[in-house]
Amino acid sequence: MLKDTLKYIAFVILISMISCAKRGSITGGLKDTLPPVLVSSFPKNFSTDFKGNTITLNFDEYVKLKNTNKQLIISPPLKNEPLITPTNVSKFIKIELRDTLQPNTTYSLNFGQAITDNNEGNALNQFKYVFSTGSHIDSLKLNGKIKDAYGKYVDNFVSVMLYEVNDKFKDSTIYKEFPRYITNTLDSMRTFQFENLREGKYLLVALKDKGSNNKFNPKDDKIGFLKSYITIPTDTVYEVELFKETLPLKAFKPIQASGNRLYLPYEGKQDFKNSKPKITLKNGDEVLETIVTQFPKKDSLQVWYKPIKADSLSMEVEKGDYKKRFSFKIKALKKDTLNIKAIQNGQINFRERFTLETETPLVKFDKSKIALVNKDSVAVPYTTEYDEFEQKLYFDFKKEPLDKYSFTFLPGALTDFYEKTNDTLSYKLSTKEYADYGNLILTLKNVKRFPIIVELTNKKGDVVLAEGYSEGETTLEFNLLQPDVFTVRIIYDDNKNKQYDTGNFLEKKYAEEVFYNQEEFDVRANWDRNETIDLSIPFNPEVEKKQDDKKKKEAEKKRKAF
Repeated sequence: MLKDTLKYIAFVILISMISCAKRGSITGGLKDTLPPVLVSSFPKNFSTDFKGNTITLNFDEYVKLKNTNKQLIISPPLKNEPLITPTNVSKFIKIELRDTLQPNTTYSLNFGQAITDNNEGNALNQFKYVFSTGSHIDSLKLNGKIKDAYGKYVDNFVSVMLYEVNDKFKDSTIYKEFPRYITNTLDSMRTFQFENLREGKYLLVALKDKGSNNKFNPKDDKIGFLKSYITIPTDTVYEVELFKETLPLKAFKPIQASGNRLYLPYEGKQDFKNSKPKITLKNGDEVLETIVTQFPKKDSLQVWYKPIKADSLSMEVEKGDYKKRFSFKIKALKKDTLNIKAIQNGQINFRERFTLETETPLVKFDKSKIALVNKDSVAVPYTTEYDEFEQKLYFDFKKEPLDKYSFTFLPGALTDFYEKTNDTLSYKLSTKEYADYGNLILTLKNVKRFPIIVELTNKKGDVVLAEGYSEGETTLEFNLLQPDVFTVRIIYDDNKNKQYDTGNFLEKKYAEEVFYNQEEFDVRANWDRNETIDLSIPFNPEVEKKQDDKKKKEAEKKRKAF
């Protein structure tokens, strides 16, 4: 009886275990982190005497292609893109070449990270299929790195090209012809490598090729190049600096903006502030009085003229060797009027000048109708500067901490081009304590030459927050800075025009040399920070990335501890 009871209990337990097992399903296992494996190819990878136009790649699992338009780099470039199928998931990739291949040439198809497995997206990193139409595979290499001539960081996906220097080579080749070899930085940020090169003399060029056509278009592309040709084989690691050329001036047909203003669109960023073009506006043979200013944040000039009854006008534009003439109709439109806006509202920092912007250009200032007093109603002396091109009127005066200032402009203090004057204007300003600001004193070591422009920028380097200029001094003080984190950029101002100048390929001119300091400086309120900068130590974005990662980990550690 006991024996039967034990058998029954064991049976019930067994049934229960089976039932419990059925409630769930077996899942998991280690996540697949392995990329696809090339099982075979036809023709075989690294084949010689290649004759056909079709390549088939077979893999050990289902694969898919991602971003082949960016990732796939074919060297030498083909005029027609190959047809790659299938477009859906498959265990093979078929490549149909649609060009006549050059004889005795090694071709390389670098897929970057375009080939991934279907399930987890593991990429077959930098997979290359190489073949030769000749009897051997070229095997020489060339390594290098890219930087931006002015910006702190270089663009991704920069094309790097080698042009064979032979009896057919001209400087115009890079505008019209494909290079002999091409590679791409992809998203590595800085480095590039050529493989499967043949011996020879080459021009090395880098392009941020916006049109993806492997040809230099100065209107859209950044370019970097080496003035001297390179000879392969070489063990030298070359560095190429990208810059955007300043295009020659090209004006377009004027556009009427109002009853007394024209837009003149132009191509090519120009130093109009220091060297404006000569613009002559005519009504028939009569030359009209004009003022030329910049249209804010646009590649257009504003041509202001006195209202006139006419059906059409003509305009002549001259700058250097450039000349252009336009004729155009005008209509009776609403006229611009004097409108004045203060840049500072309430608070003004010690390093700032009080600034007024006007919608129409000013021509007269009557200081007898402008008063500046402090909180004790004591008159404060000031100086003025008018930037006609930017239509900004600057007021500079000595500011005391925790003080209040009142600007009063009586009627007639400001007169514009159309003889319109201001109504009574009043602006209230106040200052903080010195202790609300910080000071940064920089000592520079190993300056190659003078003069130099020293800029304090934001982290990205795209906004200048403070600026200094030195013709020999190696210690510069930036006092009363608003608390912030600053990057230091130094420009070797070789032509002494107090601004950065870019390069030009045809003139074989590099951009002016720019230095970025590796460390950023956190300037805090009521602090004096003294720092030494060694200009012989180049900026390395990889080092900055590691520093940023370290800061993020420390911040995350503190957050978790809190």
